[in-house]
Amino acid sequence: MRILDKYILKKYLGSFIFTLFILIPIAIAIDVSEKIDKFLRHTNLSVGEIIEDYYVNFIIYYANTFMPLALFISVIFFTSKLSNNTEIIAINSASISFTRFLKPYLIGASIVTFYALYMNHFVVPNSNEILTKFDKKYLSGKKNVKENYVKEFSMRLGEGRYIYIQNFGIRTNRGYHFSYEEYDGLKMKYRLTANEITWSKRDSTFTLTNYTKRKLFNDKDSIEVGKKFDTVFDFSPKDLLYVDYLSKEMNSIELKEFIERSKLRGVKNLNAHYVELYKRTTLPVSSYILTLLAVCLSFRKKRGGMGVNMAIGIGLMFIYVFFMKVAEVLGAVAGSRTVLLVWMPNIVFGSLAFYLYLKSKK
Repeated sequence: MRILDKYILKKYLGSFIFTLFILIPIAIAIDVSEKIDKFLRHTNLSVGEIIEDYYVNFIIYYANTFMPLALFISVIFFTSKLSNNTEIIAINSASISFTRFLKPYLIGASIVTFYALYMNHFVVPNSNEILTKFDKKYLSGKKNVKENYVKEFSMRLGEGRYIYIQNFGIRTNRGYHFSYEEYDGLKMKYRLTANEITWSKRDSTFTLTNYTKRKLFNDKDSIEVGKKFDTVFDFSPKDLLYVDYLSKEMNSIELKEFIERSKLRGVKNLNAHYVELYKRTTLPVSSYILTLLAVCLSFRKKRGGMGVNMAIGIGLMFIYVFFMKVAEVLGAVAGSRTVLLVWMPNIVFGSLAFYLYLKSKK
């Protein structure tokens, strides 16, 4: 690696980290001003717990969120500075092509991308889970009923096996009017019903109260009635919830398994979970696109200086973020082509970056 490459790479990573360290304290200051009264309401909540359980994970989450903005602004800033200091003119005078000039930028983008991929797929979901628990315990004024209660729920457990629960309390692990059925094609061969079903977290078993077992044969039926019956099913109360925030708390391996299990159980619309899975890759990959776009916009010295480049860059960045959020919302709609929609901002801005690269190369 040449001295020039090391110089640019050092500027690239240094400016990126510096910009990120400017944005994060601003986010913390705003958040503290909004939540200070809620922290003070809990006398048993220490400063150490607030920092360790909340703000450490807050920093991880928002560093990941601000990554594209910080990267884009930092590349425009230091490349414009190189241009204004006529350093790029000296580089061109040394017969270094624009493509060769981009090499340290792409190395820096690769470092940021691989780091962000690891964070997005494995670290950030764990931080989201801790933040959610802290929010429920100390910050949220009301409990969301949908998170604690399931009504008229049916699910496919496997080939020809179905359950139905009229209502189930997630916090109490108790439900009412339960039914389990097995089919051979269209013909029912077994049915189990109970007035009450209770799940034991200790041994993952279900206790059925006032149950009725019915086995159907060709010429007769077998019926068994009883007070209590312990059994095992291949689901847990958590599987009854399909709220969107759960996908943000699973690492990518767990999320893929959850999606496959949900598909087998007949869940119709899993697009919100696919959006969460795909954007964990699209956001880090945008590092290459935003880096190339930022360099193409700022490597030439312009009348008006660095301010013009920053204004154009920030404007494009907000368009990208807006486009990305719209794509996520549309991708979560049932029947939409989620992969295409989630990748669309990168495709559009990648095409723009490639066009500017060809133009700048000349």
